[in-house]
Amino acid sequence: MKRTIFMAGAMLATTALSPAFAQDAGVTIVLGEEPDLVEPCMATRSNIGRIVLGNISETLTELDVRGDEGLKPRLAESWEMVGDDTWRFHLREGVTFSDGSAFDAEDVKHSFERAQSDQITCEISRYYEGIEITPEVVDEHTIDFTTDPAQPILPLLMTLLTIVPSETPIEFTREPVGTGPYVLSDWAPGQSITLERRDDYWGEAPEVASANYVFRADPSVRAAMIATGEADIAPSISAIDATTEMDMSYPNSETTYLRIDQSMAPLDDVRVREALNIAIDREAFVGTILAEGTELATALNVPTTLGWNPDTKARPYDPERAAALLEEAKADGVPVDTEILLVGRTGNFPGATETFEAIQSMLSDVGFNIRLQMVEVAEHEQYYSKPYVDTQPVLVGAQHDNSRGDPVFSMYFKYHSDGRQSGISDAHADELIEKATAATGEEREALWSELFGYLHDEVIADVLLFHMVGHARVGDSVDFTPTIATNSQLQLAEIGLN
Repeated sequence: MKRTIFMAGAMLATTALSPAFAQDAGVTIVLGEEPDLVEPCMATRSNIGRIVLGNISETLTELDVRGDEGLKPRLAESWEMVGDDTWRFHLREGVTFSDGSAFDAEDVKHSFERAQSDQITCEISRYYEGIEITPEVVDEHTIDFTTDPAQPILPLLMTLLTIVPSETPIEFTREPVGTGPYVLSDWAPGQSITLERRDDYWGEAPEVASANYVFRADPSVRAAMIATGEADIAPSISAIDATTEMDMSYPNSETTYLRIDQSMAPLDDVRVREALNIAIDREAFVGTILAEGTELATALNVPTTLGWNPDTKARPYDPERAAALLEEAKADGVPVDTEILLVGRTGNFPGATETFEAIQSMLSDVGFNIRLQMVEVAEHEQYYSKPYVDTQPVLVGAQHDNSRGDPVFSMYFKYHSDGRQSGISDAHADELIEKATAATGEEREALWSELFGYLHDEVIADVLLFHMVGHARVGDSVDFTPTIATNSQLQLAEIGLN
């Protein structure tokens, strides 16, 4: 009832604005993929995060990606360790959700427990895999998180926990309620999503009064919409289209790769995995399908990540050796002629379809039996997260975003034997992940570096492809500069109006 009253009031306030003001204060953002749901605990998925994160839903802490403040307060005003394994967070007072209810520690506790519940599959829960975290309410505006093993970077992990009211059921919602400066006012599936600015937001009111999100799969269409004034921001266009003064390139934190499910032959043979890696001419993509400045990947994380191992080098393109490795494996009884399904996600990045088509061709040329299947985001998840579709050997084309600078946001769920998106089961990798997760300082950095080298050189865990470069087109009516975070979130409060 409270939420219904609030929504009615918000829509009434919007219609009360003069048409000129409403038009001037609103923006249209064109995205490449429509979200299949607008659920706060799924906000680490880019097509959802760009709408939800920091707009509808907020976190306890956040990273300053536009300055040098590092980790900043959001819904938590401060935090400190109160024991070897416990962090205490002091919450901001006077904050309300968009349904009018007050924000308190019970909401934080419920949000964490909801995200971790096995009744729904929340994306953000994967970042806490391998860590036992127990929230305990101290008082209305204080909450403790006790961890096993001890987590020296828990405040950084809290940049992912989207807060919902304690009354939120443990099921996915289509009507998210958050503490952020905007409320979801309309969702026309297949057409658009609209957010409206709240009048009772606890913080400074953003300049943008409303945002209309529309969805176009073709990056050239997205770019053209900005050029014609049909939209204001296209956060992702192709390098081919980025030719005007309205276009900006930005180093995003995405790594494109093929996840190898090593549980099935022939992908369980290390020679086959090496052949996959050297059969692809990565350099041929740079400056053609992909932008200049795209880097060849040697790890799932970008080079600015803690523990980056400079000794790992990209394997050189060598189709003749790839074919020879397949022949050698075949002579030993490995079924290298088995069809391998290559799954790509449509619209995952500009040029995704062309990229996976070229990869299919290169792998086929050296003797692999590859079938390409491009799928939408919901179907892609069936191949990307456990339990996997295991009717045949599969390579899953994907992107991984870690803009927070520590491998803990990647390593467990990507490479631990029990990880939700892991394609390997390796005892030494498990040990390194567990040790590094609990370590601090130089020891932590050294363990992550060792893991990077081990996964690349010995396990050959993935087909590592590219560290990506993003391109955005921004219209003259708005003031916006993309950052390393733009691929995963787009806070409307960072947009000015000209």
